[in-house]
Amino acid sequence: MRLEDVQRIAVLGAGNMGHGIAEVAAIAGYDVALRDIEEEFVRDGYEQIEWSLGKLTEKDRIGEEEAEAALARVETFVDLGDSLADADVVIEVVPEKMAIKKDVYGEVVEHAPEEAVFVTNTSSLSITELSEVTDRPERFCGMHFFNPPVRMDLVEVISGKHTSEGTLELIEGLAEEMGKTPVRVRKDSPGFIVNRVLVPLMNEAAWIVESGDATIETVDSTTKYDMGLPMGSFELADQVGIDVGYHVLEYMHEVLGEAYRPCPLLVEKVENKELGKKTGAGFYDYEDGGVEIPTDAIDEGVRKRLLAVMANEVAGLIGNDVADAGAIDRAMMLGAGFPDGPAKLADAEGLDVLVETLDDLHEETDEARYEATDSLREAAAGGGFHGDTGGDDAEGDGAFAAYDTLDVAVEGRVGHVEIDRPHRMNTISGELLDEFADAIDRLDAHDDVRAILVSGAGDRAFSAGADVQSMAAGGADPIEAVELSRKGQRTFGKLEESDTPVVAAIDGYCLGGGMELATAADLRVASERSELGQPELNLGLLPGWGGTQRLARIVGEGRAKEVILTAERYDAETMYEYGFLNEVVENDALDDRVWELAEQLAGGPPIAQKYTKRAIHAGRTDPEAGLEVESMGFGHVMNTDDLMEGITAFMGDEEPEFEGK
Repeated sequence: MRLEDVQRIAVLGAGNMGHGIAEVAAIAGYDVALRDIEEEFVRDGYEQIEWSLGKLTEKDRIGEEEAEAALARVETFVDLGDSLADADVVIEVVPEKMAIKKDVYGEVVEHAPEEAVFVTNTSSLSITELSEVTDRPERFCGMHFFNPPVRMDLVEVISGKHTSEGTLELIEGLAEEMGKTPVRVRKDSPGFIVNRVLVPLMNEAAWIVESGDATIETVDSTTKYDMGLPMGSFELADQVGIDVGYHVLEYMHEVLGEAYRPCPLLVEKVENKELGKKTGAGFYDYEDGGVEIPTDAIDEGVRKRLLAVMANEVAGLIGNDVADAGAIDRAMMLGAGFPDGPAKLADAEGLDVLVETLDDLHEETDEARYEATDSLREAAAGGGFHGDTGGDDAEGDGAFAAYDTLDVAVEGRVGHVEIDRPHRMNTISGELLDEFADAIDRLDAHDDVRAILVSGAGDRAFSAGADVQSMAAGGADPIEAVELSRKGQRTFGKLEESDTPVVAAIDGYCLGGGMELATAADLRVASERSELGQPELNLGLLPGWGGTQRLARIVGEGRAKEVILTAERYDAETMYEYGFLNEVVENDALDDRVWELAEQLAGGPPIAQKYTKRAIHAGRTDPEAGLEVESMGFGHVMNTDDLMEGITAFMGDEEPEFEGK
């Protein structure tokens, strides 16, 4: 079956994940049959889709007509046979029990069309074992969505022992059509990627507390404010449900052995039905204050222990050819909100240090979970999971290959800088500032680059601002905060002072530090759905990367004070009226328009553009100085080949070809 042949998708199970997957498929333009065993369950699922589509329209993520069309594509069923009629892809989303899923497939094969592809949404169960109860194991794979499917970008596409390459490519394509990022899991392995890393990490956190080596507060302080993870380990367990992680761990223990034995602390919580937020109590009491994590209880030993266990799982996945380091990092950032992937975090700590940590723990406890894998030892000897990825000696286009937070490329005469952190709404970290400054230096020095285009990956955010979480992980030292402010000012200053014209392509959120970045561009074009603002004062902060200065120069002091002091969000049309945006275009037209504009600017006379920008900038504080730069620039261009080219082209009614000479 080809991707273009997929027209109708049957989703079996209308619970939280089921109705979410059905909604995503319907928004993508597919006809959807949503089925569950009770009319009440189906009705509830349908109403949840209707509610969710309404919220998306309220937030301008989709239009009202698009939402109505998506809802109209969803049909509900209780009868299994009716739901499977004409289905091209069947996505099963029933409870995470092997016996239940096998029973469902036993019935599905009786009714499903002969060419239909079967997909199971499971977080850990064997794809191979499930496929073997069907009549088409080669057309069976895993498609693990993350909750909630409408918001989460990651989909793990998992191969079973019998899955054909064509099936995997089809489902990866389907995930992309749904607006998701598929990550291939090459081999059927318990927990796949995200849970294989995350669940043992949760288990080890529990063992640390069980053994009396640290408190819950210390572990969570370390994971959140030192390692920079989105939540403390116990906070996350409570959020997801302690029982959910525990059942995945039980399965891993059954299949993979003693190293995955659940910690008694987890067993106790599950037996006492203290499952976290959903029951009112777990590791934290949600009826009496909830989560309180100290920022200053960081423990270096806890960090090394958790990183060592995590690195061992990463190495196991790589060694068993389940996934490579890049795929693992991408999956954890998209699916678990990690600021950096676990392979990169382990490399930064030093794999030799983590191997030593495991060896010491294994010698001390003789526990199987501390036995370092051969793959980890090999990676440590080889310089890390990612090896030596330095890029300082690279030249030309290849110089941009080593960035972790940016995707930088030269296309024709346009240097394109894309903030590549869609899993974090393209928020700006200290690392990103360093890489951005380096990228601008390289683009300015690149002989072919005549214009710079800045954008954000995905369609949710140009940049939602500073990565406050990763910055908080470094502590709240006032001196460090001053230096961070200066770093941002210098970085955005490089962009503003670049001799080449700069265009900012704004799609989605452009807030805080993201808006400060946009103010450093020469021209700003936004999609209709974009939201802009400087919300720092709502956090007790103020714009610290030049926003108090540049914004006033663009929109005037009165408007700048309004935007900053009210900390409100503004739609694109309002910011166009205020003079901040040069253009507002339809959502689907943004990409074409900004490239058209960037290429137009790249075709301009570089020397004249350079002196034009310098004269404008010089005149901001001293009009006389601005006029002097203008005069000097005017005189300089009189002796250029570009001037003769421009005059000749004008006289011949042709397009000039400026070369910057």
